[in-house]
Amino acid sequence: MESESPFAFGAGLVVDAMRAADPAPAGDAVTGSQPWVTLLCRFAGNATEPKTVGYFEELMSDDEGRLDHYWREVSYGKIDIVGSIVRGWYELPHDRAYYLSDDGNSIDLWALFDDCTGVADADVDFREFVGINTMYNDDLDCCAWGGGQWTTLDGESRWWYITWEPPWGYEHEAPLAHEMGHGFGLPHANNSDGDGDPYDNPWDVMSAAWNNAPWDGTFGWQPKHIGIWSRDHLGWVDEARTLVLDSDGEYANILLDRAGLADSPNLQLIRVTLDGEPTTRYYVIESRKRVPGYESQLAGDAVIIHEVDTTRSEPAWSVDADIPPADVADNPGSMFTVGESWTAPGDAFRVDVVGSSGNGFVLDIRRGRGDVIFADGFE
Repeated sequence: MESESPFAFGAGLVVDAMRAADPAPAGDAVTGSQPWVTLLCRFAGNATEPKTVGYFEELMSDDEGRLDHYWREVSYGKIDIVGSIVRGWYELPHDRAYYLSDDGNSIDLWALFDDCTGVADADVDFREFVGINTMYNDDLDCCAWGGGQWTTLDGESRWWYITWEPPWGYEHEAPLAHEMGHGFGLPHANNSDGDGDPYDNPWDVMSAAWNNAPWDGTFGWQPKHIGIWSRDHLGWVDEARTLVLDSDGEYANILLDRAGLADSPNLQLIRVTLDGEPTTRYYVIESRKRVPGYESQLAGDAVIIHEVDTTRSEPAWSVDADIPPADVADNPGSMFTVGESWTAPGDAFRVDVVGSSGNGFVLDIRRGRGDVIFADGFE
């Protein structure tokens, strides 16, 4: 599990990292109502309550800009978090030091989870929820965390989505959306600079959650959308809005709507397979446009391409025409606009952005090598 480089913002607040705990089991679509219980837990001897129960209830609500509204929008209405509740504040049986390692660099997430759910057990029937947000009144280790665990609660043994949030993880909505995404089974996204840091792709809240994010005076940095691979991974992109290019040829005047646009007959996702490569490796193409709300602060209106290798811990890496790639993929090289093109390594395919529409872009794509002179294989 990799950590994020320190990111400073606001008045002296430093966010060290967001990390994933055990990922949720892969392969199953996430659909329908996904209710979470949010537990507010205080460390023993620390009476601070950074936010009220009402704050968290609003945070999880379907008001525009809040998390039920957010997950409805990014899933095209395929999920919601209706039925979510908030309980607390509860006092944990131990102080913060009890849960920390001897060097103070890590914290026992599972002991925290067991104790936080334990003190809330009399008030909560955990069988009614798929996810459990655990909120604390002080820093944990370096990080906020998200993932899940197979455990038994109220006599029922199954997988629960889980987050662990220090105050900075819920004073800003973006990191909580990031950690809930881990709960739903999403890994980090990444860029293509090869530095091992998975927090440098600002096109996906599952990477650089803070970059190119809108601001809310009450709920801080807001979550941008997740990338098209993340959406498809959770089963949210309809087959009718997906184009799979798995044979060589010229494909002209493809209208690709912005990835966040629901209720349109046009494409949202183009997947390009690679000859001679395993099915775990391919490319996905999406378009993104700045529109009011979660996507208002994107770096630009552009076609975005990700190389995908599902055998990696961060499968989707945004491609970059710049050499070397930029440290953070909000540079012009990561954004392809009208008149620009990108050719995949080995000339496997080429994308030309030939026009724009109100809701996206128009593409020409050639799959297969473009430098073959003779059809019989001589070059």
